[in-house]
Amino acid sequence: MLAPTRYAPPPHATIRVHPERDARDEAAAFLAEGIVAHVAFVDDGRPVVIPMTYHADDVRRLYLHGGHHSRLMAHLASGAEVCVSVTLADALVFSRTAINHSINYRSVVCFARASASQPDAAAQRELLHAMIARYHPGRTAGVDYAPISDAHLRGTAFVALDVTAWSAKARRGGPKGPHDADPDAPGTAGVAPIASR
Repeated sequence: MLAPTRYAPPPHATIRVHPERDARDEAAAFLAEGIVAHVAFVDDGRPVVIPMTYHADDVRRLYLHGGHHSRLMAHLASGAEVCVSVTLADALVFSRTAINHSINYRSVVCFARASASQPDAAAQRELLHAMIARYHPGRTAGVDYAPISDAHLRGTAFVALDVTAWSAKARRGGPKGPHDADPDAPGTAGVAPIASR
């Protein structure tokens, strides 16, 4: 992945609110740890967001798979752009003031189109093994589950996405209200970690 000093996001991928939370140099790591990608696109004039599992080589290449006849796969086959978002929720942040309640998170937003170069059957099989290993560490084809058959590959659309622009953002730390550091102020403040898998 390119370092933040070398990757200058275009206007549509530039962080405008809390630019100090820019974490673009961590985008690949966030994608590697994420579980669900929300894929947004416009279908027949209406916005649609679909949660999906995914795989990422790095921040420049994502992979999705689904039914051949799904509207998302049809959208991607048309060459139209999608927006893919992955968020990791780390902790709930509570403050002595209502407006300063927050959440610690890491997120990536990618703008992408289907690649002109799609994986062949052998590459799809490798990618699916990698996806299973990422979501279920330690599971092995032929031991923990049946090897992926050609019929299963034919029954699923597998799409490589070229990421054209991205942003990544993270909030870390405690509450930032005006009285949160004062133990004698009324109310409570702190951080409640969200259990990870």
